[in-house]
Amino acid sequence: MTDTATLDTPTTSERRHDHDRVDRETLIERYLPLARHLARRYKGSAELDDLNQVAAFALVKAVDRFDPDRGIAFSSFAVPTIVGELKRHFRDHGWVVRVPRDVQELKLKLDRMVEALTSEIGRAPTPAELADRTGATIEQVVEALGAHTAHYPDSLDRPVNEDGEDGLGQLIGGEDRGYADVENAELVGGLLAALPAREREILRLRFQEELTQAEIGRRLGVSQMHISRLIRRSISELQRAAV
Repeated sequence: MTDTATLDTPTTSERRHDHDRVDRETLIERYLPLARHLARRYKGSAELDDLNQVAAFALVKAVDRFDPDRGIAFSSFAVPTIVGELKRHFRDHGWVVRVPRDVQELKLKLDRMVEALTSEIGRAPTPAELADRTGATIEQVVEALGAHTAHYPDSLDRPVNEDGEDGLGQLIGGEDRGYADVENAELVGGLLAALPAREREILRLRFQEELTQAEIGRRLGVSQMHISRLIRRSISELQRAAV
């Protein structure tokens, strides 16, 4: 018969597992401020709450992968892991408008380079200076620097002039009825071609030159009633042909 006390006593493996779990939670809790500090570096490019979650998740991965037998400090292992996850998140999810991967990577590289060069030379670096430091062409640098607008859509209410009255939305074109008018004109032109020449002329005088039926009748030497019958018949034929 198995002793009850033996069942209630944890094995060496179980005690080690509990100890490891406590150490894991302690390590995560201790280095969580570091993860949040690293996330704040990128707060200008994404929502801070999202970045904090990414950094915390990366910290957990670093804790699980860390091998103390390698003889390096945990922080030295965790920081590259967290930064790598933040960059990956920023690269894959931080763009509203999709831009090529090489442009995204150059943009991240330029962000660091601009900050370093500004401190070094005391002013904002030119595209030529950035191109010289990164090995990219000036055109590639300009394209990458301009890609920052792909992170977030601009507000349609943003003023576009000095008095602030006109918003960006007013620069967006509305529906152009001219295209529909051209299509309708092509359709009607094809249908009119099937009518006799006199009926086409009567419709032109009535709807293009906007003459009255009486004026058309006098011009063609027929009665107003006859013109009215021809217009109704022509329109009926056009409607049947358009179906």
